[in-house]
Amino acid sequence: MIKFSLSAALALCFSTYAQAAPAPADTIYRNGYVYTVDAKDSVQQALAVRAGRIVYVGDDAGAQALAGKQTRVIDLQGRMLMPGLIDGHMHPQSGGSRLLNCSLDYENLTVPQFQARIQACLDKDKKSDSKRWLVVVNWFQQGMLPEGVETSAATLDALKTERPIIVRSSFGHSSQLNSRGIALAGIKADTPDPAGGKIVRDAQGKATGLLEDAAQDAAMNLLPALTVAENLAASKAALAAMRKQGITTFLDAYTDPETMTAFSTLQKQGKLTARGHFAVLIDLDKGATPKSAVAELLKQQKQFDQGPTRVAPSMQVRHAKLFMDGVISAPAFTGAMLEPYLVNQGTAQQPNWQPGPHNGPANYFSPEALTATLNELAAARIDPHVHVDGDRAVRATLDAIAALRATPAGALVRPALAHDEIVAPADYARFAQLDVTPVLSLQWGKPAPDTVGALKDYMGPQRYAIVEPQSLLLDAGARIAYGSDWPVDPLDIWFALKVGVTRTAAPDAGKEYAGTLGPQPGMPRAAVLRAATINAAYTLRQEALTGSLEVGKLADMIVLDRNFFRIEAEDIANIRVLQTMVGGKIVYQADGMH
Repeated sequence: MIKFSLSAALALCFSTYAQAAPAPADTIYRNGYVYTVDAKDSVQQALAVRAGRIVYVGDDAGAQALAGKQTRVIDLQGRMLMPGLIDGHMHPQSGGSRLLNCSLDYENLTVPQFQARIQACLDKDKKSDSKRWLVVVNWFQQGMLPEGVETSAATLDALKTERPIIVRSSFGHSSQLNSRGIALAGIKADTPDPAGGKIVRDAQGKATGLLEDAAQDAAMNLLPALTVAENLAASKAALAAMRKQGITTFLDAYTDPETMTAFSTLQKQGKLTARGHFAVLIDLDKGATPKSAVAELLKQQKQFDQGPTRVAPSMQVRHAKLFMDGVISAPAFTGAMLEPYLVNQGTAQQPNWQPGPHNGPANYFSPEALTATLNELAAARIDPHVHVDGDRAVRATLDAIAALRATPAGALVRPALAHDEIVAPADYARFAQLDVTPVLSLQWGKPAPDTVGALKDYMGPQRYAIVEPQSLLLDAGARIAYGSDWPVDPLDIWFALKVGVTRTAAPDAGKEYAGTLGPQPGMPRAAVLRAATINAAYTLRQEALTGSLEVGKLADMIVLDRNFFRIEAEDIANIRVLQTMVGGKIVYQADGMH
């Protein structure tokens, strides 16, 4: 018979308890409105974090049991704690660099104001010689006043400078040059339009200096590349803007090696404060084949992808960016439409809008090229992220994905279609049927110069009624994800989420932009938040790790100064992020957060 002493028995009991008792949490949030975005959209009271992961979600008492001597306990005082925002489509390097450039700040400008703002930049930058390009950014081309006014090289030639000038539209699909810029770009009377682009000309056939889509390359390729220091500065500026907004994960939807080098440098320095995902462009216009283009992507993946997601932010290169068309807005009309754009065959006083001579350019990928490219990507386990703005581009891409789904590799891909500004009603249900995620910039679903002014007449009433089909796609079963498309618009996600709910402009937008955009309702609040969290995480294959507050997931979360669900809908735009945490580490804290 084996005998135990009392001390041995107590020691055994203590050992067993020590093994069973969980280690103390690093951080506990208590007394809050913890919106989890789990399968039930449940709301809890408290949450605990250990080693960068969530170890408890529940009530205060359960969280308190995990408190130790070194545990930081944060009293939320009833505030809302939610998953960090996931931006499923942005251009961080461009956004960061534009913060450092001559900017028109997306404002509605008259031609004299446009000229004065650019002249002020020229006067401020007197050290540059006459050969150095002045790059002007964040030009809200569709918002020029009065409505319908156009710019040309002459607009810029009136400025006091000999320098070449390029003014880049905030949409990224148009640029305006002065005459010096036209000459340097080698654009002459007989210069043909490039594939996927347009050189705008006047009635006499002379180039006006306005370049659409791929035609911009003639000037863009002449601009000096950002230096290593400028790239780093742009990345730092982008990350600072993201932290303040509450973005904890992002997709760079059109990247390059210079951008990834800058973010990689910051990651190695421990200064990457959001999880970075990068989509490499697939472009067949310059002689590449689907096989060679994907091979180049895989080469960049090998150089920059940092492997499985870890607690500390890192980089992944597992997406390809494809462009199927341009934009549907006037004056570009580079969105690929099923039916023609309308033209006014009457007068300004008595308009007579009738179908015009064109329905946009040919799709930027032929059916054969798109199918071959998607198959190459699927074989390489790369997910396609496709720019589609017009309904013809949407349909052609869905058709190609339907064929892709019939292949073993194609059955596993997670395609995303970005923008989807107009979708034929017959195609709404296909997003869910084919498991294709529309990645939408919710802020576009409001009355504004680029919707009311630049779409209403040219689309006609039937098509205009379904512009920005956010709730229409949602009701058809689509998994809606959010992408800011920054710097096409300012990085203001809470305004975008407000528009997703209300489809209204800002209160100070002007009487002409009052009310809602079209007859569609806004999206439910919970659906809007899911778009910017768990649904965007799905497009990045991160939904098991981020996008909701559940035990075992990474501690990526934000604290808000007001409750998204309990305030007036218009007040959502005024939400401020008080704290941003990534992987258990606080990367941003505002005044007023204790």
